[in-house]
Amino acid sequence: MLPIRLLLSGLVALLLFAAPVAAAEKAIIILDGSGSMWAQIDGKARIEIARETLNTVLEGVPAELELGFMSYGHREKGSCDDIELLVPPAAGTGAAISEAAAGITPTGKTPISAAVQLAAEDLKYTEDKATVILITDGLETCEADPCALASTLEGQGVDFTTHVVGFGLTDEEGKQVACLAENTGGKYIAAGDEETLTEALKDTVAEVAAPAEPEPAPAPEPAKAEFNFDPDASLAEGGESLDEDAGLVWEVYKANPDGSIGEYVTTDYGINWKTNLEPGAYVVRATLDFAKLEQPVTIEAGTVAEPLFVLDAGRLIIRPLPNAGAEPDPNAAVFTEFPGGASTTSYGETKLYVPAGDTRVEVSIGSGKVSELVPVQSDTTVVKDIVVGVGVAAVNAFYVEGMKVEDGNLFEEIFEAKKDLQGNRKSVAYNYGPDHNFELPPGDYVLVSTVGGATLETPFSIVAGERTEVGAMLGAGVVAITAPGTDKVEVFGAKADIQGNRKSFTYGFGGALQTTLTAGDYLVVASPAEGAPKQTSISVVAGERLEITVE
Repeated sequence: MLPIRLLLSGLVALLLFAAPVAAAEKAIIILDGSGSMWAQIDGKARIEIARETLNTVLEGVPAELELGFMSYGHREKGSCDDIELLVPPAAGTGAAISEAAAGITPTGKTPISAAVQLAAEDLKYTEDKATVILITDGLETCEADPCALASTLEGQGVDFTTHVVGFGLTDEEGKQVACLAENTGGKYIAAGDEETLTEALKDTVAEVAAPAEPEPAPAPEPAKAEFNFDPDASLAEGGESLDEDAGLVWEVYKANPDGSIGEYVTTDYGINWKTNLEPGAYVVRATLDFAKLEQPVTIEAGTVAEPLFVLDAGRLIIRPLPNAGAEPDPNAAVFTEFPGGASTTSYGETKLYVPAGDTRVEVSIGSGKVSELVPVQSDTTVVKDIVVGVGVAAVNAFYVEGMKVEDGNLFEEIFEAKKDLQGNRKSVAYNYGPDHNFELPPGDYVLVSTVGGATLETPFSIVAGERTEVGAMLGAGVVAITAPGTDKVEVFGAKADIQGNRKSFTYGFGGALQTTLTAGDYLVVASPAEGAPKQTSISVVAGERLEITVE
């Protein structure tokens, strides 16, 4: 939960730092209200985290700040027009925004572009400076182009900016919405783990807080800027300096009297970074992916501090393979846990700088999962192929041979063939509808296909690296029953058991029922609201449709 609190605190900080004393800043916060906001982080729904954090941070909003609040997808399923300005931009709206956020029930779609367009218009972006802060955990789902919209708003606006927070998005998904910020001069913030989120917010807030530089008076070209802090970093003692494109991050803090981290000073990037700091004691953190090092630095007047940061790290490249000799699977989930307890999940081929030591790597492809400890030494690159070893079950169901079930209500579930002591099988995977490919470890399985009142178990085996066609021959037909004037239609087996009871296969309401049944004899019972039920016997033929009316 902490990263999200930092996130929303950082967003409010954007507004606080951007607001000049002489004139109030105008902005609208757009909070994603789509159905995916029910997803959980550490056991708590994203929408609950957002509500609680908004309520906390808005208590510190200055009275003069003109702030509005908008949401989408919170009232209707499947609607691209479900966008609502819940709190118009005005001074002193903190309590109103908290109350509005508390009433949001995530329900529908994600009309990002339309929401940003409406927010810009509500802010009169063609007349006044305007800022929109979008918090989304999904991509545009309403056939619009956020990138093109951003360029249009930037070109038409007086001073229009959009900041975008990707809440739980992958790197690839983030790229698809980052253009909303980039095309308007704003910031895209990826809400990942606590450390990366904190670094992103510090960088953003520092940039927004920095006052605009005044236009310099005409003068001779100044001398080169002086600096007194020029750090260097390597992966190992005696190793070469890192490359410029390695993604190194520097954070500078003032040191407390006991040497611990104190007040934040600045964040910057790259091995060639240097700067000028006030004389004093500092703590500097160098971060390269998941390799981090903090060390004290003292700046003295008239001297240049040139500390070396030895990260004691190497580069790890994980290639998740479904089978030996195959190409890496781009959909494979790669979980990595590093010395010190940090961890992350990525997809497909994964490249990371990690602390020296054993990194635990877990790769999942379909229902197959493999875990290994990968040793990494300082200043080395380890390329590790992790073979999960799966085969593919291409699953379909057929009424009869050559007549595939195209019904979207077809439910196909795969179980391990072996039963436990209680006679139960372990469920491995499931899906709805036809034409599904399940990636499974080698072994014996049972496919249970169910559509309407017809169910069939089909055993099969999987071999690593091979594709197995699994066709469930239901031997079934379709029955369409009409029973005017009745409330419930139920289909039973024709033959009663020794106690006189018949097995119920399926039922429906409203005087009509269409279902799939295995070939055989059945009894249809149509029950009116009042009066005796009506019964009729039917015979279902595999691969045929039967239409009957129960009078």
